[in-house]
Amino acid sequence: MQQIKQLIGTLKRCLKQRGFTYKSLAERLDLSEASIKRCFAQEAFTLERLAQICDVMDLTLSELFQLSEREQPALSQLTEEQEKELLANPKLLLMAVLVRDGWQFDDITGHYAIDPLEGVRLLAKLDKLRLIELLPGNRYRLRIGQNFRWIPGGPLAQFMEQEVMVKFMAPKRGEPWLFRLYIRGRYSEESIRIIEKRLKQLSTEAAELNDADSSLPVSERTHIGMLLAVRPWEPSLFEKMRREQSEAQQQ
Repeated sequence: MQQIKQLIGTLKRCLKQRGFTYKSLAERLDLSEASIKRCFAQEAFTLERLAQICDVMDLTLSELFQLSEREQPALSQLTEEQEKELLANPKLLLMAVLVRDGWQFDDITGHYAIDPLEGVRLLAKLDKLRLIELLPGNRYRLRIGQNFRWIPGGPLAQFMEQEVMVKFMAPKRGEPWLFRLYIRGRYSEESIRIIEKRLKQLSTEAAELNDADSSLPVSERTHIGMLLAVRPWEPSLFEKMRREQSEAQQQ
């Protein structure tokens, strides 16, 4: 299974390097964009389909397999030292977020207060931290996977808890929610596991769409945040109406 994931990852990087989006690939294969997205999301490709995609890129199946074997698996988690270094420099943290989202160097220096020389230094630092492989012309190859997760309870997780999530749940005046849904209930352990599995699938699909869209111009993409969270919880309004345990047992 891991080999299949690595092969699909190599395939997506090859398409991205050649400027293909799901839409343009679908047009070349005479398929719907939804069909292509579904293949990548489910990681379900026949050899014939893989060969067709390779033909579009002027690549053979053998060459794709060789590229996949040479590539190291992408990082799914940083060390605590790496997380601390990112947090020590806000611009370095910003640069790490932007390269993961596929920003080009000129877009970064044009959109944010980072001059070209400083940008090169930040990329070099990310290369030293092994988050990217710095290439000629201020280009880069990501070493971070789209399945990247923070260390549970680590520096980045604590930062997100204290600085990001609280502000995320309190939008600025006039800042809209693109979508908001609150669901509550009382579930069995089995049902909770099913919900958790579905949410993980959704987060994986969202990460893959982010990766696919990274080849589009920055002007055609919107920076959004998505928070998925589940925990045992009851509104304090309801908690205040609970009977004491001893009283409940007497009823």
